[in-house]
Amino acid sequence: MKIVLSGAGGLIGSTLMPSLEAAGHEVVRLVRPPQEAGPSEEIWDPVSGRLDPAVIDGADAVINLNGRNISDGRWNEAVKRALRASRLEATRTIVEAIERAETPPRVLLNASAVGFYGDRRDEVLDEGSSQGEGFLSELSHDWETAALAAGSDRTRVVLLRLGMVVARGRAVGRMLTPFKMGLGGPVGSGRQFWPWIGIEDVCGATEFVLEHDEIEGPVNLVSPQKLRCSEFAQTLGRVLHRPAFMPMPAFAARFALGEMAETLLLASARVRPKVLEDGGYEYCAPSLDEAIRAALV
Repeated sequence: MKIVLSGAGGLIGSTLMPSLEAAGHEVVRLVRPPQEAGPSEEIWDPVSGRLDPAVIDGADAVINLNGRNISDGRWNEAVKRALRASRLEATRTIVEAIERAETPPRVLLNASAVGFYGDRRDEVLDEGSSQGEGFLSELSHDWETAALAAGSDRTRVVLLRLGMVVARGRAVGRMLTPFKMGLGGPVGSGRQFWPWIGIEDVCGATEFVLEHDEIEGPVNLVSPQKLRCSEFAQTLGRVLHRPAFMPMPAFAARFALGEMAETLLLASARVRPKVLEDGGYEYCAPSLDEAIRAALV
C-alpha cells in the first residue's frame, strides 16, 4: 500500500513507520515547516490547515497519529486548549484534503484513546460502550467526530482507541527509576484497571486493521490481559527484580499532577479489545511480562 502518515516522529509513529516499510508498504511522512521535505516526505501545516490534496490523492491509506503528548505537563486551561488544538486541527486538515482528493484513500486510521470511556470502575467496556465523563472523554469524542467526517462509500474510518503504550520512554521508562530505587508500587487503591498494550502490538494491530476492510469505527488497541494497577506494579517489579510495595497515595498523585492524575492514574477502565479478538488478531505480547521485556531490549 501507499500510506500517508502524520505524527511519524512520535513514540508510535517512529516505531510504526519502519514496521510498515519492512512489510513492503510505501510510507509518505508528513512534516511541518520550517523543515524541508526529504525523500518520501511532504510538507503540511495543520495549524493553518495546509495540506495539498495531491499528497492524499491516490494513497491507499492515511494514518493520523498527530497530537501533543497527553501527559506532558500538568493540565491547566492553556494546556487543555493545546491538547485539543493539536488533535482537532490536524484531523480536520487531513479530512478536508481527503474530501478534496480526486481519488481518496480507502481507509483513514485516526488515533484516539480509551480515555473515551472515562472512569467506569469494574464495568467491562468494549467498542459498543458509551462515552464517559471528563476532559479526556470529551476530547476523544470530539477527535473521533472530526475523523468520522471523512467517512464515505469510498473511505472507511477506523478509530484507534489506544490504551497505555508499554514502550521505553512511556509507561515503562517513567516507572523504571522509582522501581530501581525500591520505591515502586501501586497508585491510590491499586484496584483501578489500567488498559495497556505493547508497542509491537500497536504496530501489529494497526497493520491488521489496514488489511481487513470489514473493520471500521472504534477499535480498542489494548491487551486482552486486564490488569489492576497493583498487578501492573507487581509485574513491573518482578521483571526488574525490585520490590513493588511502596504505594503512591491518591492525595499525593492529585497534589503532584492535579486533574491529570484523576484521569490517567486513578481512573479505572476495564477495556476489552472485542473487535481485534473477534477478527482473530494474534498478539505479539499478550502478557505484560512479555511487553515489558520487549520494551527493555
